[in-house]
Formats: sequence, C-alpha cells, structure tokens
Amino acid sequence: MNRRGTVVALVAVCWLSPALAAAQEPAAADSAAFRTPWGDPDLQGIWSYATFTPLQRPEALAGREFLTAEEVAALNRDDASRATSERRGELSRDRDLALAYNQVWWDRGASTGRTSLIVDPADGRLPPLTPEAERREAARRDYRRDHPFDSWEDRPLQERCMTYQRVPPVPSGYSNAYLILQSPGQVVILNEMIHDVRVVPLDGRPPIDGRIRQWNGDGRGRWEGDTLVVETTHYRDDTTWRGFPGTRHLRAVERFTRLDDDTIDYRYTIHDDDTYTRPFSVELPLTSPPGYVIYEYACHEGNYSIYNALAGERALEAATR
Repeated sequence: MNRRGTVVALVAVCWLSPALAAAQEPAAADSAAFRTPWGDPDLQGIWSYATFTPLQRPEALAGREFLTAEEVAALNRDDASRATSERRGELSRDRDLALAYNQVWWDRGASTGRTSLIVDPADGRLPPLTPEAERREAARRDYRRDHPFDSWEDRPLQERCMTYQRVPPVPSGYSNAYLILQSPGQVVILNEMIHDVRVVPLDGRPPIDGRIRQWNGDGRGRWEGDTLVVETTHYRDDTTWRGFPGTRHLRAVERFTRLDDDTIDYRYTIHDDDTYTRPFSVELPLTSPPGYVIYEYACHEGNYSIYNALAGERALEAATR
C-alpha cells in the first residue's frame, strides 16, 4: 500500500488551482529538464492515478464541468474518513459489509476538481452503445445472472488474479499506481494491481499477428515532441474495459506528457465503433508524491476465493436437489 495522506494532500493542492483545472492542453516541461541519458523525454518514476472523481458525470451535476473549491474540500474530507470505525458505526450492516476494508486500506486519492474523468463528449458521459452492443451486453448480463458460478471462467478476471485495472486504467479503491521505466527503444509500465507489465516498443515495429488477442491488448509507442503516444490494439473478443463493454476492435490511444517533477499530464481516447457511437476521451492526472512506493502485489498467495465460491455453489445445488 501507499502513502495515502500525502497523496490526498498533494493531489488536492494541485487540482484546486483554477488555472490548472481550466487548462485544455498540457504545458510541456522545460525540454532539457527531463531527459534520459540517450535523449528521450524522461517519464520514469512511480506515479499515482488515484482519484475518486467518477469516470462519468453524475446526472445531478449535469452541465457542470468543475466543482467549486469548497465542494472539493468537503468531498476530500468526507472520503478521508468514509471507512473509519466512527463513521461505520452509523451504517447499516449491509452498507458496512459493502465497504469491506477499513480506512487504512483505501487509497482513493482526492477529487480532481472535475465532475468526471471523461472530458469528451462535453456532457462527461460515455457515448451511447450501438444497437449491436446493446444486444451483446443484454446477452452477457443474462448469462452472468443465470450462470454466475458454473465454472471458474464465469468469475471476474480480478477474482482469478489475471488482471484488474486493464489498459487504459480507471481508478479503483487502492493500488492505483504505475511504475514507468525506460531504456533505448522501449518503455515499460508496471501496474501495481496484480502487477501487470506492459513493454511498449518505440522502434516502429508492426503490431503482433492479428490472430493473437490479449486481455490488455498489444501496445506500440512513438514520441510526438515531448509526448509519449501509446496505441493499443489486439484486445480479446470477450474483453471488457473495467466493467464497461469492448470488443476486439477496441483501440486505445494514450498520451503521457511530463509537466514537472511530480506531474504527468495523462490522457487517453477510446475508439470502438462496434460498441460506442463515437470515441470518448479521459483526463487522469498522474502524480508522484514524495515517499510514494510500490510493494509486491501477490494476488494468489492464500487466495481461496475461487475454490470457496464454486464449492459453496455446489453445496447449494446439492441442498436444492
């Protein structure tokens, strides 16, 4: 786990600046200040993308792109104590159980000051699904309802310790960190959650064979000035993007621009004509607070969730018979 209090304080200070929140394009850092020994822009370090700003703008905030400074401060204070024993004593049993961990385990960051991470479309919402995607999602929901525990393959990928945050990421309750390393001709991005690693070549090589499909796709990178652009394709047919639908035609374009010692401007655009009626774009700040570290994420050690879930379902089936 990470230095949560530092993350909250620094991210809040950063995003309470109206000038920064209103900026539409990143202001590139001094090009000579952040360079690798071989001359590429230097993105290396441990970066947090933790924030509880929602991906989509809540309907109650329709028409509002930014929160006020007072609203941001109140949200940050509330989230900093949401799972403390004092607060949980006020909850019903079911709500307390749904929180799962106590406060020390959560690493949700702070509000970005925006009402949504989606910045395009302007309403801050995911575009409508295509008719085919709606049919596909309805069939998937029906299957999950009727066959939630038939096999380990019916359980979520994160429960199976295969992958969680996906590419590109959407922040969750904890382990929202990237370790970025570079060598001549490639960039390596390790995701803290379930320790996924992406090795992104920069030498112009073509993507992998189209018959090879991966949960997190296959990425290729290039430099556009001081910005690293990573284009990821070759997702699996049955891929989902952190709970949201996708297909093998999903294409993600990420942009990383170093702004200063502690900040990378990070944006990405999702293209999937088989799923969404138009592309959409997300802005997600990457910060590097002092003392921020990543520890080993050992998902399968002592993990009995799959066995217990399937065994419990078999026992219910036997009792019913």
